[in-house]
Amino acid sequence: MSNVAPLNSPDLTPSGISSRTDGVATVQKTLSILEIVAERGGATAREVSDALSVPIPTVYRLLQELVHAEYLVHLKGAKRFELGYKLHGLGVSLHRQLAVPVPVRAAIDALHEDASAAAYFAVYRGADVVIAYVADCPKHPRVTPLKFGFHEAAHATAFGKIMLAGMSIEQREQYLQVHGVSPLTASTITDRGELDRHLADVATLGIAWEREEFVPGKVCAAVGVRNAAGMTVGSVAIGTDAAELPDREHEVEKFLREGSATVSRYFRSGSTQRR
Repeated sequence: MSNVAPLNSPDLTPSGISSRTDGVATVQKTLSILEIVAERGGATAREVSDALSVPIPTVYRLLQELVHAEYLVHLKGAKRFELGYKLHGLGVSLHRQLAVPVPVRAAIDALHEDASAAAYFAVYRGADVVIAYVADCPKHPRVTPLKFGFHEAAHATAFGKIMLAGMSIEQREQYLQVHGVSPLTASTITDRGELDRHLADVATLGIAWEREEFVPGKVCAAVGVRNAAGMTVGSVAIGTDAAELPDREHEVEKFLREGSATVSRYFRSGSTQRR
């Protein structure tokens, strides 16, 4: 039996194609509405309509669907829409899926204290490296926008470089074709040959540095975390002001390698204690 759909298949008719296209556009608009309401801490239908350049009747229809599904609530007195309670459950589920064990959080907290810098733990999730835990303080704040769930700009972040350096050439090529190597600052490495040479050094040295490639004035470094099979399953990282680093680079590297060893022990044995 042929796997090719006949020419009169509903999926290939102009109306079928149009229906699918309209459906995708509706989903995109709906997700954009949620993002706008979240970013603004609430929004009116008119504000959403203006932000998306979508007719207000369409916006009202999508808003009502989101209210009915409990992803938004309608504050009728204020004529505003705010995030609904069902989103909390989604957030809890995401945190559960990226759950960081208490001993690992303690190790990242210790890294933050020892290195006097914001400290991060990133995990591999499919083809992405995702920040799962951050330890910082007012004196040593995290680099914006590095927060829970961040998974972008692997070519310009230290923990992202650890992931890329561990990939085969074919895997890396496929990843970068999809994600690109956008110039985020004047220092971002965007030349593929230069990036490959840089990642070869990362693989050899076991540590990745990012020097004002992601955010001007900021420097980050990361070391991989390995499980019992020797596979890199994530990384520990720190971020600090570029001006603070020159006199502390060796010290920071020492703390990072110690933190990596501690977290790797947990993933090998279920304990961060030496045996």
